[in-house]
Amino acid sequence: MKKIVVLGSINVDIILNIARLPLPGETMAMHDRSTAGGGKGANQAIAAVRAGAETSFIAKIGQDRSADFMLDTFKYDGLNIDHVTQDDKAGTGQAYILLDDNGQNSILIYGGANQTITTEDIQNASEAIANADCMITEFETPIAASIEAFKIAKANNVLTILNPAPAKTDIPEELLKLTDIIVPNETEAEAITGIKVTDEASMVAAANKLHSMGVKNVIITVGANGSFYSVDEKTGFVNAYKVNTVDTTAAGDTFIGYLASKLNPDLDNIEEAMKFASKASSITVQTKGAQNSIPHVRDVEV
Repeated sequence: MKKIVVLGSINVDIILNIARLPLPGETMAMHDRSTAGGGKGANQAIAAVRAGAETSFIAKIGQDRSADFMLDTFKYDGLNIDHVTQDDKAGTGQAYILLDDNGQNSILIYGGANQTITTEDIQNASEAIANADCMITEFETPIAASIEAFKIAKANNVLTILNPAPAKTDIPEELLKLTDIIVPNETEAEAITGIKVTDEASMVAAANKLHSMGVKNVIITVGANGSFYSVDEKTGFVNAYKVNTVDTTAAGDTFIGYLASKLNPDLDNIEEAMKFASKASSITVQTKGAQNSIPHVRDVEV
């Protein structure tokens, strides 16, 4: 069984269902409102554990009802939460998701306790990181913590996966050089490289720019079109599964969690792992919400 450690965010998602995004100054009525577990880190951890990996989560919550709600969710899924700690001042993270009738979303984030994770928290989890097969992080928690986690991972020959989301234009060179695989979507790839991703030629150009910045391997996801890879000097494209999209929330996180659960250390099964991850994501987008929409491996392998 693969051992995966995820460093990342925990958010309680407040989902607001609307016909379309409001115009500046406009007041609109909602169709519906719901609450669900979310946060990019938590979504990725839940995806990995549902994919069948032994998964540990490094994260921080507040001391509030939202924290209790999230911890119950993690325990139900069998996620190792030994390194999910509580902050006595900041509240648990929140995400406000505007979801339109076409299944597209816009998201507002309150970082809260997610932003209080320290390098000391990472050092306290060093044994879990050192014993893992793969370490995943993203940008909803402090960069200093991500760098510390990847340093420990690389010192112990652990595969590192960076999901550069939300998009940043100023990723530290140190973090990029500690990254084995970077997995941006087209928007994030453009933010990092300055290259607008519109076709396979621009994907190759963006990947080459990322390689020049110190990243060994690149996967660029392009939503319903599929995903591109540049790995070990080979490039290729994996088409997405064609489904009726209801809500794209957590689709990218599902992809990363499932990808990590399938990848071999030498990445020789990259296309197989990407197809597996793509199939899982295609199931996620058919249900509203974040963690509740992430499939279990038994539903992906049939």
